[in-house]
Amino acid sequence: MRFFNRACMGALFAAAAVSTPAFAQDEDVTGVGSPVSLSGGISVVSDYRFRGISLSDEEIALQPTLTLSHESGFYAGIWGSTMPDRPLSGKFELDLYGGYTTGIASGTSVDVGMIYYTYPGNRDWAGSADYVEFIGKLSHDIGPLSATGTVAYAPDQKSQGDSWYYNLGVSSGIPNTPVTLRAGVGYSDGSLALTAPAGNYFDWSVGASYVVGPATLSARYVDTDIRKTGVKAIDTLYDPTVVFTLGVSF
Repeated sequence: MRFFNRACMGALFAAAAVSTPAFAQDEDVTGVGSPVSLSGGISVVSDYRFRGISLSDEEIALQPTLTLSHESGFYAGIWGSTMPDRPLSGKFELDLYGGYTTGIASGTSVDVGMIYYTYPGNRDWAGSADYVEFIGKLSHDIGPLSATGTVAYAPDQKSQGDSWYYNLGVSSGIPNTPVTLRAGVGYSDGSLALTAPAGNYFDWSVGASYVVGPATLSARYVDTDIRKTGVKAIDTLYDPTVVFTLGVSF
């Protein structure tokens, strides 16, 4: 277990975020032809990295997820991850999210929603680390190629100041194979980037995933431009690394 000063810890755990379930398949929850569907999955990651920063102290994490969707485009769900036991976060992150997604043109869709990040095991004397973030996405598909632009905003609240995050990601399935290639670049600016000396930083990743039935195996290289602080226990959380993920849908 590594120990950090409270400011660095706060920024690290405030950076945690939910992702749309990556290993999911829909099923009717009220019978055949139901307008409501349930999707879920569970994955094991070699390092819980989000926006380029390790939130699991470079340790393995277990991450379950469950989403309830309506044919109208509205959805709601929960996502979680195990974490090293710390006063600010406890041993688990639990995120509640909801939103609305719809197509606006051929191959183009928008997704707007809100995420509430919670740490049920918080026991830090200074207060809760919970916070809310609003997220909007615009996606466009051209054949096997898909591009998604994301803007996330966390307003000023008790646990932190305001913060922005921007990301552009692309993915492409290799025809006639179960392999998908992915790449992305992001930019953090504000209180959620306090672990970066300048208060803002870039992150990027490139990788591939392989699907076999309900299982998905992926690997991605992750890095940032955050400058070293000279404190090894903190600097290693930004080091370039390869993250492996094994996920199963249900």
